[in-house]
Amino acid sequence: MPGHHTERSRRSIERKGDLRERAILDTCEALLADKGYSAMTVGDIAQGAGITRGALYFYFGSKQEVVAALVARTVEHLWERSRTTAQADEPRQAIAEAMRRTVELWSEHGLVMRTAIDLSLTVPEAGELWSHTADLFIEAITAVLERAGLPAGTGPEHAPAMARALCWMIERTFYHASQESPEKLREASATCEHIWLTSAGLTS
Repeated sequence: MPGHHTERSRRSIERKGDLRERAILDTCEALLADKGYSAMTVGDIAQGAGITRGALYFYFGSKQEVVAALVARTVEHLWERSRTTAQADEPRQAIAEAMRRTVELWSEHGLVMRTAIDLSLTVPEAGELWSHTADLFIEAITAVLERAGLPAGTGPEHAPAMARALCWMIERTFYHASQESPEKLREASATCEHIWLTSAGLTS
């Protein structure tokens, strides 16, 4: 049956493509640790993934695009879990779970996260992705703050402005802590959680 054979072949190609893309991103993450972003080349990534440079360009147009895709993959699962957490009924629980997920992410992929931050001002793909990611988390933090009783609005004391400040504070705190030790990450998490709870009026 020609139609059935065509559909099966298409699924096979899609699976092969998924495996190659995963290999490219896995190699990129390993090379960031071994060589750093500046020294890493498209040829290095292709060789590590077991494909030619030409084949790599079928999936990504540049080294910058590979790194942007790696960052997107890294934060995607955390965001899905964090969005569910942010919609929970109890703000304290939502905050504690959000910080736990953040520690997990930075513990496992701190180098990728720091690279994304470092490149966000000079590489458009990374900058746009990081800005979009931050907006998603600001939205989630805002939802938690509003559920805790902070008013919606545009003033500096309202939930959206507080959420934006909290998001960027957490990012910078974890950026530095992730370069030191797992213990420093846990300490950073405890401090950020306390500040978030205080901002929400939930420390008493």
